[in-house]
Amino acid sequence: MEMLQSADFWIAVGQIIMIDILLGGDNAVVIALACRQLPPHQRTKGILWGTAGAIVLRVILIGFALTLLQVPYLKLIGAALLIWIGVKLLVPQDEDGHANIQGSDKLWAAVKTVIVADLVMSIDNVIAIAGAATGAGTSHQMPLVIFGLLVSIPIIIGGSQLVLKLMDRFPIIITIGGMLLGWIAGTMAQTDPAVVQWVPQTKLWSYGLGAAGALMVFAMGKLLASRAAAPAEEAGR
Repeated sequence: MEMLQSADFWIAVGQIIMIDILLGGDNAVVIALACRQLPPHQRTKGILWGTAGAIVLRVILIGFALTLLQVPYLKLIGAALLIWIGVKLLVPQDEDGHANIQGSDKLWAAVKTVIVADLVMSIDNVIAIAGAATGAGTSHQMPLVIFGLLVSIPIIIGGSQLVLKLMDRFPIIITIGGMLLGWIAGTMAQTDPAVVQWVPQTKLWSYGLGAAGALMVFAMGKLLASRAAAPAEEAGR
């Protein structure tokens, strides 16, 4: 239980929960669409089994990601992907990705749909959570990944609509989330095996690189958002 007394462990857990809320908001929508044609008495089973299968698969994928991140240069690539994911979070997107989610009136067909759809949509979650987990030390990574995901499940399923409404009402939540991904990218890049001999492995450098990543996401996100909004403003004149 030593890990429960580690500040880095709880910081990483908080990051994982926020990542899952921000990047996993669509999961509840996918579950609802996949299970909408099930008989009422089977919908709860479809939701529970589909969610359980998706979470188990995600833990396995994150386990592979944590192993692969020990390969030189892959953390740098992961950091670049996290920067882009964070930037995309700040730029308005067309929400048409749910059109291809097909419901089924068969329990296990619906469960399969939930798992497959979650797998396709969870690449960004996997990269971000693996990046957050690297900040807690190698002995704590998988326990905190599982703990963070378990805590996130009821939030995503039960409170997704509330979370989405809060995000719409307080856009600063999205901005903070995008900058968090940039922070994780910066701190993850510091520990890439290819650069550890060149970059000091100190808290000061970690905070500095994290802040640089957060500011990069904020600046790029705002720039692209303003460019995306410009044509719409011109058309409205």
